[in-house]
Amino acid sequence: MKAFEKRIYLSSPTMHGEEMKFVKEAYDTNWMSAVGSNIDAVEKSVCQMTGSGYAIAVSCGTAALHLAVKLAGVAPGDTVFCSDMTFAATSGPILYEKGRPVFIDSEYDSWNMDPQALKKAFQIYPDTRVVVLAHLYGTPSKLDEILDICKRYKAILIEDAAESMGATFRGTQTGVFGDIAVFSFNGNKIITGSTGGMLLTSDSFVAQKAKKWSTQSRETAPWYQHEELGYNYRMSNVVAGIVRGQLRYLEEHIARKKEIYMRYREGLSDLPVQMNPYQEETMSPNFWLSCLLINKEAMCMQQRGDKEAVFVKEKGKTCPTEILELLDRYNAEGRPLWKPMHMQPLYENCPFVTKEGAALTKSWGCSPDLFHRGLCLPSDIKMTENEQRQIIHLIRSCFV
Repeated sequence: MKAFEKRIYLSSPTMHGEEMKFVKEAYDTNWMSAVGSNIDAVEKSVCQMTGSGYAIAVSCGTAALHLAVKLAGVAPGDTVFCSDMTFAATSGPILYEKGRPVFIDSEYDSWNMDPQALKKAFQIYPDTRVVVLAHLYGTPSKLDEILDICKRYKAILIEDAAESMGATFRGTQTGVFGDIAVFSFNGNKIITGSTGGMLLTSDSFVAQKAKKWSTQSRETAPWYQHEELGYNYRMSNVVAGIVRGQLRYLEEHIARKKEIYMRYREGLSDLPVQMNPYQEETMSPNFWLSCLLINKEAMCMQQRGDKEAVFVKEKGKTCPTEILELLDRYNAEGRPLWKPMHMQPLYENCPFVTKEGAALTKSWGCSPDLFHRGLCLPSDIKMTENEQRQIIHLIRSCFV
């Protein structure tokens, strides 16, 4: 088998041409800054699509998360419960506001925050009043259980739906369960603006504050009047034009991502592996990334440092490092699962809580195990069926 002539990406933008119509509209009308009809249309569309009361378009998902943490009232020294297995943007804004992240372990049913670990965390840190929950790889969390726990402890739920736009839990889209929620339109997401993000809320006061803070907290005055700290976080009308054109294709993108997931699931079904799971009776993921977890008994020896990994090949066994190196050799992009936040040097002094209680070692719990045995597979919707079959063949060859 020859290497792919063109690189098969993990998840690259899929453009349709219609986006340029709205970008050109911004250019032709000279609305190139953080105001314009594209921004208005995108905010309106997201509200209609999700049922959210308000949507505030901002420069990126991280900006939306920062505003969410600030709006939740996080103050210096406050503990904030946060998903452990996620991208750094989920937890970074806690540090922006000088809060103290407490990372909550994942659970094997969905790879998302474990409700039992969240309960245990509230028992250890009962004064905590903010929870930041990420929906991993487009799969909704167990929102009914999480919401019940937050309600019991009077905690604000920030829903990081950066990866899960269009995914539903019990028929309702992610992004409207939390007190505040965020989407991302980064270049690798299921809908892209090259950059961009969205803050969602049903609270008019929160929405007004978010919009004000995102535009440098300008007061209503004939001059530039500032009475509180603000940020240059508003979305550009040009970026909004790309998002506006993309939103029309959300369902199509989800359908094609699901086809990729199902082909992997079928093509690898007889191997000692499992795909990233979801509860079919309650969850409809957007299948942003198709991921693989190798069974413990099928893992060869693998060791990871802070920046490098090595493995020892064993007959009939493999590991994420071997599969990823082979895919790269054939010009296809895969990645390890997110390295858990509590294992990151930046957060080495932050607590990590599992369903058993405060973890005593970095390797204790579900999240480290998922990271050790899991990987993200090429999930680009421009990948052809034949190319995916070849990738499946490469993965299967690692188990020989």
